[in-house]
Amino acid sequence: MRVSISKIGLDGIRDLRTMFLHENNFQFVCNKCHDYGWADTWLFRIDNVRVGYGSVWGTDRRQDRDTIFEFYLLPPYRKHASVVFEEFQMHCKAIWIESQSNDIFLTTMLYRFCENSFAEAILFEDGFQTSFEIPGAIFRKRSEHDPMNGDDSEYVVEAGGEIVASGGLMLNYNIPYADIYMQTRETHREKGYATYIVQELKRIAYRMGRMPAARCNIGNRISQATLEKAGMRVCGFRLKGAIRVLED
Repeated sequence: MRVSISKIGLDGIRDLRTMFLHENNFQFVCNKCHDYGWADTWLFRIDNVRVGYGSVWGTDRRQDRDTIFEFYLLPPYRKHASVVFEEFQMHCKAIWIESQSNDIFLTTMLYRFCENSFAEAILFEDGFQTSFEIPGAIFRKRSEHDPMNGDDSEYVVEAGGEIVASGGLMLNYNIPYADIYMQTRETHREKGYATYIVQELKRIAYRMGRMPAARCNIGNRISQATLEKAGMRVCGFRLKGAIRVLED
């Protein structure tokens, strides 16, 4: 069996990547790395047959290429995963793996080849609908007359004549997913505004034909509780591990 690894442009593996996204069927956090030119992609061949691809980017500096974040093989060739992964790592010289725990294939490689792995973030999908209301609170689109104060979020919650929370949907993820983000003014926290805006942003996402998703840092218990109260549920984790030095 002859394994060959070659760097290639995104168009050269687009069909394989479509299969990767279709098979996994979840919001892929690093999807934008391809669109923004933050990643390099490598094609895998076994005995001159195209069998898969892998992608690397820089987790700390975008110009670096030290982290494998995609690794895909066509199902008939997955029995060769370890051999192909070792060849890939030697060619791209990555020292880290980042995976989503719901990406079972790459996560398997992380646990097989890494040490000191840990979870960086919690991933959420929509679980159920809620119907929270806060008397006097209005969810609306930001007006050109609203003060910005460094915040350009598209949607706001207004209460008592002032903006108390803001948020929006990030659409640079794989279709049909939309990533919810939000923030509450410090003086108005613990009043339910964050839960309320997440609820309303979920509705906006569905009206746009998108599936709401979200994530937060692994230690951010307040954001986790807010998302869960608004009907989101944990669907995975962002994992990172240092690749063990492979023996010659």
